[in-house]
Amino acid sequence: MRPLGIEGAWVDDPRVHSDRRGRFHEWFKAGPFHELTGHRLELEQANCSRSSLGTLRGIHCAAVPPGQGKYVTCVGGAVLDVVVDLRTGSPTFGAWEAVRLDDREHRAVYLSEGLGHAFMALEEGSVVVYLCSQGYAPEREFGIHPFDPELAIDWPADLVPELSEKDAAAPTLAEARGLGLLPSYEECVAYRRRLGSGTRGETCVSW
Repeated sequence: MRPLGIEGAWVDDPRVHSDRRGRFHEWFKAGPFHELTGHRLELEQANCSRSSLGTLRGIHCAAVPPGQGKYVTCVGGAVLDVVVDLRTGSPTFGAWEAVRLDDREHRAVYLSEGLGHAFMALEEGSVVVYLCSQGYAPEREFGIHPFDPELAIDWPADLVPELSEKDAAAPTLAEARGLGLLPSYEECVAYRRRLGSGTRGETCVSW
């Protein structure tokens, strides 16, 4: 695993073993994960989505604490996976980073609590699976519009994006900040420290 340009996000480039029978790789290892992030990945939910070409899911995030850390990979097809820094006070607030995830290189991305997540299917029937540190809680989740001009994410121009009604109606980054939806960088870092010490402190903030 290696860090991305946004603090709290990493990408894993696994060694893929191929022979006449097929391919094999390890897509998650607890030891290296703990060494880099400073805490264990507490698995509360595992998701799997299949998306048609051009489907765009996100930008999704959850209130911190406890937020929702995600370990994401693509097991069929290909997606453009995007991490967005939504943490107010962060040195990279509003920045984003994109990683291609596909069933050839088998990269995985981990984004810690407080970071926004989105992906766009680059191939028909792309399948994404992700491990989540917390279960889905609609009262804590919020979204940011993926085409917010302030973010200016470089989505593939040759694809027609397909959004859910919820994602299409999501607020801009500025609107979400005005509504008090965004977590602070300080509270996200503090929460990760508590994870490392074994105290999760899951009292939900009000927003």
